[in-house]
Amino acid sequence: MPEVKPIARIHSPFMTKFGIPRQSGVAEAVGAEIVFEPEYRNPDAVRGLDEYSHIWLIWQFSEAVRDTWSPTVRPPRLGGNVHVGVFATRSPFRPNSLGLSSVELERVELTPDRGPVLHIKGADLMDGTPIFDIKPYITYADSHPDATGGFTSKTQFHTLTVELSDSLCGGMDENTKTALVQVLSNDPRPQYHDDPERVYGFGFAGFEVKFKVCADTLTVTAVSYTHL
Repeated sequence: MPEVKPIARIHSPFMTKFGIPRQSGVAEAVGAEIVFEPEYRNPDAVRGLDEYSHIWLIWQFSEAVRDTWSPTVRPPRLGGNVHVGVFATRSPFRPNSLGLSSVELERVELTPDRGPVLHIKGADLMDGTPIFDIKPYITYADSHPDATGGFTSKTQFHTLTVELSDSLCGGMDENTKTALVQVLSNDPRPQYHDDPERVYGFGFAGFEVKFKVCADTLTVTAVSYTHL
């Protein structure tokens, strides 16, 4: 088999696996950058890409690589107790640990030091994730409005009301705050967690965010600045 090497890496606000949206596009305000590896920083390689509004990313679940694999997984959205075939899910625990995401391409920037940089929105990748390929999203071929969604159709509209006071957001710009609220509204907890007193925490865009969830309301209890 030919060697498959990363062509780029993403720089996103997701500092840990916890808190990352379960699908691309559900937190559409989340911005990120794709920076190519040195040998692929040729502007000709992205010529014409800016004519597309969306792109596909093929990447590696680099924090979930295992030596073995299981034919079934337990999707968190089904409570963590129902076994589903691994190829009927987008679980990170798969034979080749590959992920696929459709993201919005805001612009292509040609920089003198990093080469072409892709500015995107709606990514569901942890900071530093290796990307193996980039392809344009083609509407007539990639969009299937009548497609069925399996078990995900039952859970896709589950969202939380987010309470985040302005007093906790010192040093956080409005774009970051908007993106954070979108991430939290999609309930980053494992689906089978339901303890209203439990405090959860994760890193986002250089901030440590802590929160509780009671019924359908998520309340942010603390936000502290860390670093990127």
